[in-house]
Order: sequence, then C-alpha cells, then structure tokens
Amino acid sequence: MTDHTTVLVDLGDRSYPVEIGDGVRHRVADHLPDRVRKVAVVTQESIGVDIDSGRDQRTFFIGEGEQHKVVATVETLCRQWADWGLNRNDIVVGVGGGIVTDVAGFAASVYHRGIPVLHVSTTLLGQVDAAIGGKTGVNLPEGKNLFGSYWQPTAVLCDTETLRTLPERHYRAGLGELAKYHFLGGEALDALPLDGRVAAAVRIKADAVMNDEREGGLRALLNYGHTLAHALETVGEHELLHGEAVAIGLIYAAEVARLMDRIDDAAVAEHRRVVAAYDLPLQPPPDITFDDVLPLFSRDKKALTGLTFILDGPNGPEIVEDVQPDVLRAAWDRLRS
Repeated sequence: MTDHTTVLVDLGDRSYPVEIGDGVRHRVADHLPDRVRKVAVVTQESIGVDIDSGRDQRTFFIGEGEQHKVVATVETLCRQWADWGLNRNDIVVGVGGGIVTDVAGFAASVYHRGIPVLHVSTTLLGQVDAAIGGKTGVNLPEGKNLFGSYWQPTAVLCDTETLRTLPERHYRAGLGELAKYHFLGGEALDALPLDGRVAAAVRIKADAVMNDEREGGLRALLNYGHTLAHALETVGEHELLHGEAVAIGLIYAAEVARLMDRIDDAAVAEHRRVVAAYDLPLQPPPDITFDDVLPLFSRDKKALTGLTFILDGPNGPEIVEDVQPDVLRAAWDRLRS
C-alpha cells in the first residue's frame, strides 16, 4: 500500500480516523475492536471490491439504485443479521458508495439499538461526503433521506484506488459533490491532485462535523446546492445522479443569491465555471418545471421557517430563511436561460 493521509474526526470518545489513499481498504482488520467475532459486509454486486477482515465474515447484498434505499431494505438486512446471530459485540462494514454507506449505517444504528459500523468508501461522492459524518438514512416517497439517524462509524477508509474503475458518469457525479467544496473553503482545489482534493474535502467536512455534529448550524452549510438537488432527484425519480443534481443546485443557489443582491455577476460566473470545468450539467432536465420542484422545497430538512436555502454572500454561504417564491421562480428562469 502506498502512502496515505489520515484525518481525525474528533468527537471525544466517539472520534474516528478517515484514511485516504490507494489500498487503504486492506486495513479493515486494523480498525476492528478486539471483541468483534462476526463482520457483516454490506455491499452491492456491481461494486466488486473485496475486503478481508480476518474474522468470521459474511456478505449481504442490497439492490442497485435509489429505489432500494428504502426502509424495506433495512428490515431485510436486520432480519438476515438476526438469522446469522450478529450481536452488539460484532460490526457492520459498508463497502460501496453513498447508497451502501447510508443504508448500512442506518441499519447498524437501529439493529440491537445500535452496533458498530465501519465504511469502506469506493466512490468519489462517498469519499468526499456521504461516508463521513455519521448521517445515515433512507428515502421516503415524499423525499430523500427523510428517515434516518446520526450514527458515527468506527473508521472510514477512502480507497482512491477504487476510483480508477468507476464508470465515467459516476466519477463525474462525485465531482459534483466536490464542486461544492470550492465554495466552502476549498478555493484551491483545482490545483491539487485527486488524492489531495479528497483529503481537502474530508478536512472541510470533518471540521464541520466536529463543530456541529447534529447539523444545528455550521454543518448545514455542507448541503450547499442540495435544496434544488433533492427536489430534482425526487421529481425526476432519480434519473439524475446525486452529484449531477448538486451541480445544478449550486448554480441555482448562485442565481438566487444574485437576485437577492448577496453576490455579484462574477460570483455567479465562478459557480458556472467550476461546474462546467467538471463537465457536469448546467440545467435541469427539460421535462421538470418550477411548479414541480417548488412544493418540495418546503420538505427540505433545513426548512424550519418558510423556504430556506443556503446562499452565498459576502461572508460565504449562509443559511437564509423566508426566501420568496417569486425570487425562486425568477432564478429558475435564469437557470433555464
């Protein structure tokens, strides 16, 4: 294994390392508590990434796509684990992208009222965001990630070697999540090699998690671009990949901020430049209208008072409440043009 970088998510007695580098998936055994007898590996058949925990290990497959990121999948996993005899001294290891780590983490958080989980993240989107921070959950028909919990892992292994075999579209979708970090303190991301970009994004996310574990304030900024993104995913029945939707959401948020005089035209242009440089979509699918997405804005988890967005401004992205529907409609028109 080549050199790797370790970032500590410091949460007191629930602290854990995030290791980034080629081949770090082979370090799973190093992060298992001594008491662990059984290791339940949750993955998808398409992932094709093997791990060796050195313990009694069994693999449990979940389905492909967001349609399997549902409560029924969690129930199936928990019943399979019960049949196998998995208990609170054992551990779950999620091997895959964001769907896998979200489902595996949530199932671990509720099985026996909580057993340890470790994530081996194999996608760019997962490595820079989904696998880190303890947010787990599944979708409801009414929206994304509305059913979940906070459950911190014992470790996260971001194996950048696995990124070389990702399908091109899925790799670009990860870049959509990475684009968000350009505006959250990662202005020089363009100049870094891939491992360096992943590590920089992990540090930004780790800082946010350490300062706001339950997303009461600062950590919510990590959802920059996600209000429209989640609406597009739900309305479009997940034909857009998450990172593709986030890319569009970033531009939309910039257009909203411009109409509210929070930023200038140059800042909007920079949002468009970053997204375009990653070869990501700049507009929503043509069959989705503003009237389709507007009702979903109020279901966003940040929407505690009126329509709430994360918007760029003189001090960087901030939570802005009571954004007016006429502004959002005008920004949609600008996004379409």
